[in-house]
Amino acid sequence: MINLILIYLLLISENLNPGASAAHCVTSTSTKTYQNCMELPTQQASIAWTFYTHNTTLDIAFFGNFISPSGWVGFGINPNSPEMTGTRALIAFPDPNSGVLVVLSYILDSTVKLQKTQLLSRPLDIHLVESSAILYGGKMATIHNGAAVQIYATIKLEPNETKINLVWNRGLYVQSYSPTIHPTSVNDLSSVATVDVLSGVSAPHHENTYTMKNVHGVLNAISWGLLLPIGAVTARYFRHMKSVGVSWFYAHAGIQLSAFVLGTTGFAIGIRLGDMSPGVVYGIHRNLGIAAFCLGGLQTLALLFRPKTTNKFRKYWKSYHHFVGYGCVVLGVVNVFQGFEVMGLSGSYAKLGYCLALSTTIGACVALEVNSWVIFCRKAKEENMRREGFVGGFEKESVSSNK
Repeated sequence: MINLILIYLLLISENLNPGASAAHCVTSTSTKTYQNCMELPTQQASIAWTFYTHNTTLDIAFFGNFISPSGWVGFGINPNSPEMTGTRALIAFPDPNSGVLVVLSYILDSTVKLQKTQLLSRPLDIHLVESSAILYGGKMATIHNGAAVQIYATIKLEPNETKINLVWNRGLYVQSYSPTIHPTSVNDLSSVATVDVLSGVSAPHHENTYTMKNVHGVLNAISWGLLLPIGAVTARYFRHMKSVGVSWFYAHAGIQLSAFVLGTTGFAIGIRLGDMSPGVVYGIHRNLGIAAFCLGGLQTLALLFRPKTTNKFRKYWKSYHHFVGYGCVVLGVVNVFQGFEVMGLSGSYAKLGYCLALSTTIGACVALEVNSWVIFCRKAKEENMRREGFVGGFEKESVSSNK
């Protein structure tokens, strides 16, 4: 089991490499050459730019990819904070009437984010000098899944302003001239970067968030998803073995407490991630996590109120301990799979490694359960024979004949 956990950690660390999906940036396009370029951390996107300090004018080109023939690709600048709400965006998509690539300007306010109103094109309240978009391959290129697009803009920044909050994304389709909501995987919701256009340095807040998400996922997968079930297996199948004595109890308590400590750390990181990502809510994952943490806390507190075996309330405590414990295990495992969906790793080797470790644990449970029932049936049969006098009568007859 230790080997399986180590393999799982290796697989998940490889799958959560933030640079795995980044695109190589370029400074030259078919129309212009830029001074700087940068790979963006999600969606295989990149940017190139030239910043003119004498008049604080920024020439910028965004490179992205369509995910649907009728989809959209866009980027923008948020003048206030590194988030989607408040972004002034340029979005490129095929014209619903002619099919020709067009680029329009939009302001992403809170009503659009909550899907209360449609996203309608309107002039930007920043100093946008000009904008355009072309497909990679020129005028003869067609929009298809994976088609590369370049969006150009010239923006005049405020005096002494060199840092921009860059936001980018892509969607599946456009209704009339209104782009619809983009996918909500972790990469799609993390498409934000703060860039200093003078020094060419990207602020580390996104990488820190990404690292925290990785740590959150690994800790919770190991604690709630593996250690907690292993601790339950230890108590269920080893407490009846006379050869281990009371060692099963210390092993069970130690594993469960370790799982709860690691799980609490992962839970706290998840709460912090929620605070650092305003407006980004994974309702099912969050609710399952809160429920699992509460049940785990109740199980830990139950150790302080564990009655003696002779106490008349002992049977009620055992029922409570069993139901709460198994409920916590089920919620923890389900939430680990929900976490893979949130992280966009539903088809990854990390999930495969976790499934391998979990299926091994389940297989061990099945084998131990079968063995327990075999022993139980054998003892029940012997007890039944003893009660009916077969074993005792045979022994008495044997003693009498020997005399």
